[in-house]
Amino acid sequence: MNTATYCLYYTAQLDKSRCWLVSSLLRGTEHVAFDRSLDPHESVFEFFVPVTMESVFLEVMAYLEKEKVVRELMKKNNRVAEGQQI
Repeated sequence: MNTATYCLYYTAQLDKSRCWLVSSLLRGTEHVAFDRSLDPHESVFEFFVPVTMESVFLEVMAYLEKEKVVRELMKKNNRVAEGQQI
């Protein structure tokens, strides 16, 4: 599978009371990333980020980390590109 056509992949744990804030910021700002819950019990989200939007995404996430909304942001291999079940 050609992974060059896939988005970059990140995960992070979010403050449960402000998950909505992260989603609205990323989607409302030129669709910086698509997010969805990966582990609702632990408030872990996954983010699919277009290569051209990575710098904007990281800037937004750095701000949200400073504000204690985002923790443990990690760039990983895109699990969809690797054929993992969604």
